[in-house]
Amino acid sequence: MSSAASPSLDSSPSPFLTRLVTAPSSAPAAADSAHLCSELEAGNILYFPHTPFAFPAEESEFLLGLEQSDAAFHKNVSYRPAEDRVGGLAKADPARMEMLRSVLRNYSRRASHFLEDLLAPYRGHMRLDLASFRPLEERGRPARLHARNDLPHVDAFPTRPTNGDRILRLFTNIHPSRNRVWATSLNFEGLAPRFVPLVGLPRPQSSGFFARSFRSMAAAMRLPGARRSPYDQFMHRCHNAMKENLEFQENSLRQRWEFPPNSTWIVMTDFVSHAVLEGQYALEQTFLVSHRALLRPEKSPLGILERLAGWPMTRR
Repeated sequence: MSSAASPSLDSSPSPFLTRLVTAPSSAPAAADSAHLCSELEAGNILYFPHTPFAFPAEESEFLLGLEQSDAAFHKNVSYRPAEDRVGGLAKADPARMEMLRSVLRNYSRRASHFLEDLLAPYRGHMRLDLASFRPLEERGRPARLHARNDLPHVDAFPTRPTNGDRILRLFTNIHPSRNRVWATSLNFEGLAPRFVPLVGLPRPQSSGFFARSFRSMAAAMRLPGARRSPYDQFMHRCHNAMKENLEFQENSLRQRWEFPPNSTWIVMTDFVSHAVLEGQYALEQTFLVSHRALLRPEKSPLGILERLAGWPMTRR
């Protein structure tokens, strides 16, 4: 496992860059568990040289064989744990679809059980979100600008607003021989002074009766964006603005990370600006950590933005 900062216009050290923290593969003591949560909230990567939970060889081999037998993939194959439903695979016979659902369900459950023990301060405050399998080679993969993974960005989910909760993601490289290569740039604390003036903070939501009634009705009708808080509006626009900003993409400080086969890593991707440069065959499980469970809420994107705005940015 190696990391190296790429050439940049400013070669001086920055407090807003990411560190790699090798984490224990079993449940730590309470103080150590709190320390790991603090490392994540500070924008660092928890790294496991070997995947710290079971992943049977037959399940890995099934996923590695999918691309040869099922030709039409979307960007990734998604699994919704709450619905036990798979999406993103355009065609497959029923037996293969059932096996795929079983493999992704198992990965999701194992990852969830592992994190409940590893990050004890978040236990009971983490919502299980989507899992995904990424079968395509990232290098050179065609995509529209805002969907490109190879441009540093912070995560925001336009169709799944978080209302200030943190996006915590666990990744596993299941390629038998190739590293998965990432780049990271400044974390959100370093990015906010630059992108807040460019993006602009949204106005506070009205707390009046008619405004609240309209938002409730729009949410009930599932209108696009109806459930977005001011925080979600900003984070979505910031995600897009980062990818659109040529000067940032070409000149920002960079670090390169290479994650070997059978390694796992955990990142708060709404805080760490990240890009996937190379790699094929990866699994990922997303969790949403309540902003009320954070050890240092003032360091979160929500805390930073509310401090700059001077008013609450979540939906009450």
